[in-house]
Amino acid sequence: MPGSLEGGCACGAVRYRLESAPMFVHCCHCRDCQRQTGSAFVLNALIETRRLTLLSGEPEAVGVPTDSGRPHDIHRCPACGTAVWSDYGGRPALRFVRVGTLDEPSALPPDVHIYTRSKLPWVTLPQGVPAFEAYYDAAKLWPQASLERRRALFG
Repeated sequence: MPGSLEGGCACGAVRYRLESAPMFVHCCHCRDCQRQTGSAFVLNALIETRRLTLLSGEPEAVGVPTDSGRPHDIHRCPACGTAVWSDYGGRPALRFVRVGTLDEPSALPPDVHIYTRSKLPWVTLPQGVPAFEAYYDAAKLWPQASLERRRALFG
């Protein structure tokens, strides 16, 4: 990844910069993500909120229902409605940035595929990328530096 990556919404009103590489990138195939994106999956780059710089605009948090009942706020451009990041589980120190909103989304391929039990049958998973029917043990999969960053956030 270059020193920083920038992205934004469809209309350009909201722009942001990732100030470092994310801790990890999820490709989530759960039904919630399918419904909320209108697609087969979502790509989320997990990064500390303090490493996400808002360059312009102000996304609005929109609470959405989930199958688990956990809080989920999708931060959307108030002008065009593009989802730029999420807060899953009421953890404001962590953002799940929508990789598709990056100017160069190819810079952040998924590190893991999760909730593949609800993966659409015509989606083919790539060789060499871990995949799990549900969630996984981050301590076994995340790089040490990312685990240290996670511990700094949550203890």
